[in-house]
Amino acid sequence: MTVRLREGESQEGLLKRFRKKVTEGGILTVVRRRRWFVSKSEQRRIRKAKAIRRARQRKRRFERE
Repeated sequence: MTVRLREGESQEGLLKRFRKKVTEGGILTVVRRRRWFVSKSEQRRIRKAKAIRRARQRKRRFERE
């Protein structure tokens, strides 16, 4: 990811544009996810737990309405 200093732009403005590009690109989430090795079985367990959590939340929202 490259961000070049524009004419008349401050260092703060450059840093702000860089941070925005990084967050939009999803780079930090990828780095955090790859920080430690997670086995395939662990990934499956995490995905299953997230799916169960989403289903519970949908159920709660549906019951309120």
